[in-house]
Amino acid sequence: MCGIVGYIGKKEVLPILISGLRRLEYRGYDSAGVAISHAGKVKKIKSVGKIDVLAEKVKSVDLVGSVGIAHTRWATHGGVTEENAHPHIGCQDDLVICHNGIIENYRELKENFLKGHTLRSQTDTEVLAHLIEIFYEGDLLKAVQKALAEVRGTYGLVAMHAAEPNKIIAARLGSPLVIGVGENEYYVASDTSPMLAHTKNVVFLDDGEVAEITLESLKIYNVEQKAVDKNIEKIEWDEAQAEKQGFDHFMLKEIFDQPTVIKDAIRGRYSLDEGTAHLGGLNMTDEQMHQVKRVVMLACGTAYYAGLVGKYAFERLAGLPTEADVASEFRYRDPIIDKHTLVFAISQSGETADTLAALREAKRKGAFVRGVVNVVGSTIARETDGGTYIHAGPELAVASSKAYTNMVATLILYALQFGRLNRVSVATGERLLNALLEIPEKMKLVLAQNDKIKSLAEKYKSYKNCIYLGRGINFPVALEGALKLKEISYVHCEAFAGGEMKHGPIALLAPDFPVLAIMTKNQLYEKMRSNVEEILARKAPVIIIATQGDDEVKELSEDVIYIPPTMELLEPLLNTIALQLYAYHMAVILGKDVDRPRNLAKSVTVE
Repeated sequence: MCGIVGYIGKKEVLPILISGLRRLEYRGYDSAGVAISHAGKVKKIKSVGKIDVLAEKVKSVDLVGSVGIAHTRWATHGGVTEENAHPHIGCQDDLVICHNGIIENYRELKENFLKGHTLRSQTDTEVLAHLIEIFYEGDLLKAVQKALAEVRGTYGLVAMHAAEPNKIIAARLGSPLVIGVGENEYYVASDTSPMLAHTKNVVFLDDGEVAEITLESLKIYNVEQKAVDKNIEKIEWDEAQAEKQGFDHFMLKEIFDQPTVIKDAIRGRYSLDEGTAHLGGLNMTDEQMHQVKRVVMLACGTAYYAGLVGKYAFERLAGLPTEADVASEFRYRDPIIDKHTLVFAISQSGETADTLAALREAKRKGAFVRGVVNVVGSTIARETDGGTYIHAGPELAVASSKAYTNMVATLILYALQFGRLNRVSVATGERLLNALLEIPEKMKLVLAQNDKIKSLAEKYKSYKNCIYLGRGINFPVALEGALKLKEISYVHCEAFAGGEMKHGPIALLAPDFPVLAIMTKNQLYEKMRSNVEEILARKAPVIIIATQGDDEVKELSEDVIYIPPTMELLEPLLNTIALQLYAYHMAVILGKDVDRPRNLAKSVTVE
């Protein structure tokens, strides 16, 4: 949530800042602003609403210069107003900052340091601006370091001062910041997307680090204020990958990306001859793998539902007790974790605050901790002792699609790797891998039903409530499908395990309360059919996800989406796509902002 962009170099900075903010729109925001340093002065412009509003507003102001910072804000402290938008200043107009995160002790800082200071906003960030102003004595780096020593909370911070016109200070603790390295220029951003058009060479700040960026140099200091050497890394993604490529929305493009990117998740990570997976990032010897007696999936939202699929896969293939745990709740009890526990921290961004806190708790308790993330160089990738990049490419729609299926594929590969060590035969492993290699083409067959799924969304657009049902490994699929519908169309939708309907939710059923049932041909097919018949007896409309060739389902409903047959463990990779398309078309038909749904942010970097 929230986004930071900064630039220092020789180019006109305003177009770079506006373009960078547009690249960060997917993170979610409700206001935006820019500040530019030039000729011994700092000018700032802020607005409520979309970047277009800000872009129009700056046309009427003389904003020239080659050093500046900008921000998109998602309201936490204080309402959505121009005063609460970033950048923020102190009492004077010479110091300006942008900040992601939360200053937890801002009230205490106000009482202890800000007597006589006038605050213009209701934000915790403005308190930090005044605190830096108090410590400023001609050296912005030292002022920021002193101020942050008093802060309790999280921050991704950039700061400028009119008295030091060719300098930006950047700092990070719990909220990501990346520095792009160009020729005689530097970029700063919350992630790599704003700098893809300018450079692929980046430096990732770690927690506790502060960077002093000038035209001539980049210097980085750790929490002890000692200089540290950082490696320059190369971004794999290019700008074209982040474009819509002819699709109406990023989400639709990313749904259609799945047959391609799932190959990237699988490629080079299996051996058909041995019937196993080889994920080198696991960083565990066979002996260490044998020591694992329990597996825990830590994640939030869509990643949590991918973890639930991983639970089924690990228990089925590896024979290991496995649980998926909501990361935001994990550390607030006393979780049973020891040296025989393998913990997977799952996150598209690799920056999810709740998941980060949970994995740190797991590490303190001595577990093996591994990451499953999409963003290279993200905090989870750096703080775990190994793991795997899912290689989904940039995902710019707020609602996740291709990252989910790549997470599922990666976790299935991990389960197979452990399974072959424990109890899965070569033949079974080979059969699973061959079925997995067929998934990209079968995904295309699901996507080919796009128009039919759109017509179903049109048919059911007037219903205000619905239920999704699944059993076994398709129960997490129902949960993820319901989440997608809620996220982007704002239609109230709940998901239940099929057998749970008669334990309460069945009371909701009526002709105006449709049910979407995942009834593919697997070991629970007959059980699921019984659940559907119970629903039909209550006159509720039913949409069925069924396996190709199953003509019997037409006796139950005329609204059927057919999915190519595959192994039961792999069904989520296909069934999910149908639900993604249904949610997408429902949102479009209802006139919703598909890529940037209200109140949501792509990466939740505060608890």
